[in-house]
Amino acid sequence: MKFFNYLNFKFFLFLVFFATTINAGEKDKIILNLKKTNSIKFNFTQFSNEKKETGLCLLLFPEKLKCKYKDNMHKELIISEKKLVIIQKRYDKKYFYPISKSPFLKVLNKKDLIKIIKEADIEINGNRIELVGSNTESYKKINILFNKKNLDLAGWKIIDQYNNKIIFNIDIVSKNLIFDKNEFKLPNLN
Repeated sequence: MKFFNYLNFKFFLFLVFFATTINAGEKDKIILNLKKTNSIKFNFTQFSNEKKETGLCLLLFPEKLKCKYKDNMHKELIISEKKLVIIQKRYDKKYFYPISKSPFLKVLNKKDLIKIIKEADIEINGNRIELVGSNTESYKKINILFNKKNLDLAGWKIIDQYNNKIIFNIDIVSKNLIFDKNEFKLPNLN
């Protein structure tokens, strides 16, 4: 009986070691793919407060994002210089927000994103790899999604400073395009 328990224990250790090795290998491949990515253009679907929104975004590492929403407000979102601006073109309104403490900014910074990947737990859900935020205070409210097939960024789940759960799924159209820096220029306050 002791021999049988010993074999079960060894088999269990082998499975844990094998699963950890696979996870570490997946993380290394994701990081390598991410390091080769300087910019992405993607379609998105965002879910927040039971509201669904869609549109197109340009992401330029580090920390530059511009999204055009497909809605009747002709909404645009621009993140640059650690500031977020939401523009409602239909009504010519602009809303400025500081986001230096937002967990979302960490998704837009490749170094922070790699740190999250290294520290996170990995879960495979269908065709997605989900990296569940670590126990580190600054990263625990972030889950990063990657496409299992090509290891490209596939979105994120965050809990914002108001405790809203935001799910942002992306479908990459192209990678490593060169964007005009003015594309991410913040509008003037007026």
